[in-house]
Amino acid sequence: MQLQFFPSRRLAIYVARAFLVRSFAVLAMLAIVLMTLDLLGESGDILAVPGNGEAELWHYVGLRLPQIVATFLPFSVLLGTLITLATMNQHSEIVMMKAAGLSAHQILAPLIAAAAAIAVLSFAFNERIVTRASSAFDAWKSVGYGDIPRDSGIKTNVWVREGNNLITAGMVSGRGTAVKLSQIEIFHRVDNHLVDIVRAPRGSYDPANKNWVLEDARRFDVRSGASQRLGTIRNGEGIRPDQFTLAKVDADALDFMALRQAIADLRDAGRPTGSLEASLWHKIARPLSSLLMPLLGSVAAFGLARSGHLFVRAVIGMSLGFAYFVADNFALAMGNIGAYPPLLAAWAPFLLFLLLGEAVLIRTEE
Repeated sequence: MQLQFFPSRRLAIYVARAFLVRSFAVLAMLAIVLMTLDLLGESGDILAVPGNGEAELWHYVGLRLPQIVATFLPFSVLLGTLITLATMNQHSEIVMMKAAGLSAHQILAPLIAAAAAIAVLSFAFNERIVTRASSAFDAWKSVGYGDIPRDSGIKTNVWVREGNNLITAGMVSGRGTAVKLSQIEIFHRVDNHLVDIVRAPRGSYDPANKNWVLEDARRFDVRSGASQRLGTIRNGEGIRPDQFTLAKVDADALDFMALRQAIADLRDAGRPTGSLEASLWHKIARPLSSLLMPLLGSVAAFGLARSGHLFVRAVIGMSLGFAYFVADNFALAMGNIGAYPPLLAAWAPFLLFLLLGEAVLIRTEE
């Protein structure tokens, strides 16, 4: 038995090229069909807006197509694996490779190497194109495919946490160090018991002293029930301005580093981040799912084609691949509601089916 993973450079290129051609051909077919069906379903709503025409339909395609490609790329890799291996099995190419001394892992090595390249390409595509398309698409769809109004930058009912203390602002305007707060309330707590409440109609950030200037503040003592006028005071030394300007975070519309920074800001603000952390790690785990597809679909490669079981083996490989996608979506949903820890929600299906695919391959052939 050969010890190298790629005993023959020519054979590795032949297998990898056949796999890539079939995978991207399947992806193109799926993208065209699904994009056509999606456009037919939404074209009525797009054209119902006065002033929209053919240009808006193509704009919709440009925003929606990257999402479809990113979603169905792993499916295409799975189907490309099954078609490639089943065809080689039917033409006795797998038998010739084994007769030359290649093991099952050496036969699959070119497919796995090509799938690794697809995973890297998928991650880059998601980071640079899909996130921007998702952000623009969600904003356009939220206004019914009409004109997107400019963001005023004003947010309401924002709260943050500083240690045990809670700070709320009825209205937040501005950006960076020019943030202005209105209707401010600070709830001071000791051992989770409310001690006093400080209220101020206005507040602004002082970048020189890195604290907040509250004007016309008043203090209400919970125990005595007395109210005291404080005037202009300084507070919130540990609170950054961006903690008040954080809006709703859409994990699909942010790249990995931006989402990681948003999670850190939300954590500093005392907001829950479990679902976003699961989505953060899933940005890596989902492209890597392409690496699993040759392993899960390898059951179609081995076994005699003339035995009549080739179709059954292909169905088994497809079932294993689709079972992974079901488990992956289920785990991510559990992570979003806090039932699973973020790392478990993102990586458990990948590791489980990696072991399962390896076990099936060893049991089948090795």
